[in-house]
Amino acid sequence: MIIFTEIVYLCTENQYLTTMIGRKLKEVIGGRLFTGKAIILLGARQVGKTTLLKELTAEMHNVLWLNGDEMETRNLLQEVSVEKFRSLIGSRRVMVVDEAQRIENIGLKMKLITDQLPEVQLILTGSSSFDLSNRINEPLTGRKWEYTMFPLSFGEMSDHTSTFEEIKHLPIRLVYGYYPDVVTHPGDEREILQQITESYLYKDILEWERIRKSDKLVALLKSLAFQVGSEVSLNELARQVELDKNTVEKYLQLLEQTNVIFRLSSLSRNLRNELKNSRKIYFYDNGIRNALISDFKDVSMRGDIGALWENWMISELIKKRHYDRRFVNRYFWRTTGQQEVDYVEEADSRLTAYEFKWNSQKKAKLSQTFTKAYPDTDFVVVNRDNFYTLLA
Repeated sequence: MIIFTEIVYLCTENQYLTTMIGRKLKEVIGGRLFTGKAIILLGARQVGKTTLLKELTAEMHNVLWLNGDEMETRNLLQEVSVEKFRSLIGSRRVMVVDEAQRIENIGLKMKLITDQLPEVQLILTGSSSFDLSNRINEPLTGRKWEYTMFPLSFGEMSDHTSTFEEIKHLPIRLVYGYYPDVVTHPGDEREILQQITESYLYKDILEWERIRKSDKLVALLKSLAFQVGSEVSLNELARQVELDKNTVEKYLQLLEQTNVIFRLSSLSRNLRNELKNSRKIYFYDNGIRNALISDFKDVSMRGDIGALWENWMISELIKKRHYDRRFVNRYFWRTTGQQEVDYVEEADSRLTAYEFKWNSQKKAKLSQTFTKAYPDTDFVVVNRDNFYTLLA
């Protein structure tokens, strides 16, 4: 079964061709329907979760669709029982609860459906994994398939047009990123990214934590944007944004759990001089990062192109591994003597080290310190001439 989401690709300056951009999760989720478990789809707001599920259920009849952002839905599900669910669902075979993190005790309520109404396919979406996952993990243990949806990927866009065409768009993607609305509306990228960062990026954090003033959170995000790909210090971040260290750590966790940023920990197993407790922070989307610091200069004019390239490549590898259902551990590596490796993946006890070089003329090699400590490591140098072989 083929499921598509998102629309439109630029044909001429003023004309759009309506086509559908396929999403990688279509096959995965489609294959999990009616297998006796709930499907949980997580992801930041505006990445296309709702669109995907609407396409997925478009040809299905008798679908009950509820939106947790609506007060009517929250009131409807405030007090529930098996009998009430039977009446509510009726003869329908699919129940979708969008933005389910907004509904109190959602896990226990959905457990009633999976246990008592096994013929109903339950699908939940959430932009706040810190709430939704915590509330459903225990009640739905062994009763769910859980997936994360990201902004569009290089692989998805290559399938939509061609790998060659998407390689040509690389300078644009590095600056404006892959949010669906950004990709499908060329010329309006800046305005759309501004709307996303102002209206959606940390909406759930502000509401859930009851933060009335977002200026500190915005300041933290801007500070992270300037330090993308660098080691970050909680103490330094706290000083910059005038918050205490524990509050900064709390905000970082919430930004991770709402799929805005991700952290890499340092690989440390064999050497005394390896950094053991360091972290590097990246954004899932380059466009969001650049919008936060209001910098949309062309790649040819940027002093931060190395950081942009590293951020983009790691986020794309994360997308690909997740959609391919290939589970890896992720690290960076550095010593007190400043020897380093940009990115390290571990799968089935084997390491692969990556160095990201925007300039394809620059050479790279692993330090002898690293190769002696981790002798069986594969090594890949990624530049703009060969990157597509890893992502398409």
